Amino acid sequence: MPIDVQGEQLSCVIIDRLPFSVPSDPVLQARVKAIDAGGGSGFFDYQVPKAAIALKQGFGRLIRSTTDRGILAMLDPRIQHHGYGKMFMESLPPYTITNDIEDLRRFMHLRRQAKIPLKNNHT
Repeated sequence: MPIDVQGEQLSCVIIDRLPFSVPSDPVLQARVKAIDAGGGSGFFDYQVPKAAIALKQGFGRLIRSTTDRGILAMLDPRIQHHGYGKMFMESLPPYTITNDIEDLRRFMHLRRQAKIPLKNNHT
């Protein structure tokens, strides 16, 4: 069950592998086989869009409101080195891409500086 962490408590979501379904799943195999038999591509027409939705849901854990900011770290090299990676990237809301750790340090530093303490409601 996913954990719901909102606001400042969550600043980074790390995705180690693209969220493809397990290829040995019999339901997945049947769907892919049916799509392939109908002249489509079970991988591109079913598996990639399904995994892109799962990735978008993971991103949604990080960005819960218009004021949320954070880092989505994509560690799976397939996102950059395979043609279907573009489909994943296009499924996400607007973002900035970087491979430079210094960009991430600057982002986190600016994020900490912008933090405004909560007002004390007890007077």
